[in-house]
Amino acid sequence: MKSISANLNIMIKASEKASKIIIRDFGEIENLQVSKKGPNDFVTNSDLKAEKIIIEELKKARPHFSLISEENGSQINKDNKNTWIIDPIDGTINFLHGIPHFAISIALQFKNEIISGLIFDPIKNELFYAEKDKGAFFNNQRIRVSKKKNIDECLFAIGKIDNKPDFTYRRTGSAALDMAYVASGRFDGYFQNNLHLWDIAAGIIIVKEAGGIINEIDLANIKNIKVLASSVEINGKLIEKLDNF
Repeated sequence: MKSISANLNIMIKASEKASKIIIRDFGEIENLQVSKKGPNDFVTNSDLKAEKIIIEELKKARPHFSLISEENGSQINKDNKNTWIIDPIDGTINFLHGIPHFAISIALQFKNEIISGLIFDPIKNELFYAEKDKGAFFNNQRIRVSKKKNIDECLFAIGKIDNKPDFTYRRTGSAALDMAYVASGRFDGYFQNNLHLWDIAAGIIIVKEAGGIINEIDLANIKNIKVLASSVEINGKLIEKLDNF
């Protein structure tokens, strides 16, 4: 692996350890689909187990860092300038239905800025990561956002929106992977309202370091976040298309 910081190394190790539980539990989902009880409680349990492993690993290495996580909420610790932001399974509804499209997302915020982020898809073994001023990477290869200039040739990812947009789009069910896919040029842009910080924290730096552009996001605000991410070339055209949203 190319030269990475100690903090990113800690994040990668934590995500790999948690992924073993997630992969094993995902294998069980099939049996639960047909059981009377159904897989709902099981998925919540998987989420909690994965989060516990991630938090334990991060705390072992950096005991004083603060934390924001989906299941645990906010923990302000001795070091309140450094904050881990964790989503153990982004795309739980996909996970619940046995659809292999979800990811672990971990970011590190220093003061008012995300300085490090990773999005790990354990089923496809795809790791997207970035650090401030060091570029964005996918499984060790440098990645860049799409170079397309014609919006009619683009494919966008969107979340739940009221009106049907007049461009080609997909709703994949994982905000973290949508942003990772924008960073790697698979999607040309991504738009969604009503997100939580843990859904998109890692994606923010990965998109930026891949040469993409993202709207201004107030990191002090954990809920109801709006995200619009794309290449610089497509950004204005996408905003124009989304004028009514």
